Amino acid sequence: MDKIKLLQARKSQILNAGKKIREEINALIDEDSFVELSAFSFSKNAFYGKDAEGEGVVTGFATINGYPFYIVAQNSEVLSGGVSKANCQKIAKCIEQAEKNETPIIYLANTQGVQIGEGVNVLEGLATLLLKATQLKGTIPQYLIVNGEVYGQIAILAGACDFTFFIKEKSVLAANSPLVISATSGKNLNKFEIGGVQGLDKTQLATFVVNDLTEVKNKILQISEIISTVEVDCDQLNESIPELNIKASLDNLLKIFDKDDVIELGANYCPAVKTYLGRIGGISAAVAIFNDGEDVGLNAETVRKLKDFAEFACCYDLPYITLVNTKGIYPCMNANNSLVIRELTEYISILDCIHTAKISVVYGKAIGLGYTVFAAKSMGYDYSYAFANAKIALFDSVQGAEIEFANENADKEQLAQRYADENSDPINAANGGYIDNVIEPAFVKQYLIASLQMLVK
Repeated sequence: MDKIKLLQARKSQILNAGKKIREEINALIDEDSFVELSAFSFSKNAFYGKDAEGEGVVTGFATINGYPFYIVAQNSEVLSGGVSKANCQKIAKCIEQAEKNETPIIYLANTQGVQIGEGVNVLEGLATLLLKATQLKGTIPQYLIVNGEVYGQIAILAGACDFTFFIKEKSVLAANSPLVISATSGKNLNKFEIGGVQGLDKTQLATFVVNDLTEVKNKILQISEIISTVEVDCDQLNESIPELNIKASLDNLLKIFDKDDVIELGANYCPAVKTYLGRIGGISAAVAIFNDGEDVGLNAETVRKLKDFAEFACCYDLPYITLVNTKGIYPCMNANNSLVIRELTEYISILDCIHTAKISVVYGKAIGLGYTVFAAKSMGYDYSYAFANAKIALFDSVQGAEIEFANENADKEQLAQRYADENSDPINAANGGYIDNVIEPAFVKQYLIASLQMLVK
């Protein structure tokens, strides 16, 4: 028997079975950089009586613009991408290699669920896979591409990954079959209404919504460059943003970032708070911005987004900057009867674990709890700044103070004097040593760069 010809025949069989998924892998990576692992992993599905070439998943390692990554790509053309125990073991083996070599991992997920006929065996495989992926969270970056329809327990990977990509008019993610979910809900819903971006708008799972794999590649590369390298740029220390003296809008605030060195995370949910990875004076940072316009109140969804973002900054040793404009928890029943208090305590706990730079800039309002959590020096901020036209106070208005003290016969004239606009001037907090500096808005980038250069090792 000619073993070389046999090997060539076997390789051809594997390549034919995974032609499409290999094309998609190649769309992500540098040309000819993919090295496959466990290529000759086969098992037979007893229910269908068919071989599962490569176990319906392609694994290996490659580079994107020279940055190394491990790749896990489910092949939907083998038994509909059905998950088996051997399939899970193959993915888990790749995760172990990624952990051992401290290399980020990219998952291209596309599966209709578990393979029929696997029984409890596949559940054990899934337990192994999900545990390893979860243990990896916060250690090395994990990227999940919902590369079609992803149903069943593999959907839980989205919670373990740092970044999840949804492709327009293609990606669907659901823990159960959309047919089952639609029937159970008593509604005639299509798969995108159930597991598309709009159907999952409360889950905070979709980090990015993209058009194609080329856009995925570009964003992964951009993230890699921001979190992997430090390039201190002293030339920007004299840059000002004069537009901020006129209006502290989101567009103007975003000018604190170096040109083209910023990427927004989670743009498709909870727009009251914006979260960004970017460079400021060449130094990588995680920046949370309370959106301009209406004063931002806190609810469970808002705080959860901030908490997850702060945890990401903590895990990857990124400086954490907050641009503050909030009055604290919404004074309404929905917020009061929610998880907002639990989320806030968890946020404070994570904030305490960030040992790189923590910087707060009050550009709008920091009222009550909004100051305590997001600007107070006693909360552990290395530097706290406030715009000259910011407002820092216990209450947002005289009326608010009157309501708070309505049953205490408070002197309304004294309350009016205490909570007049001039007494909400941030200079009062600065006098107490609680605000490091009250600054002209136009010079905020200079203060941030100088602070980062002092704090970042």
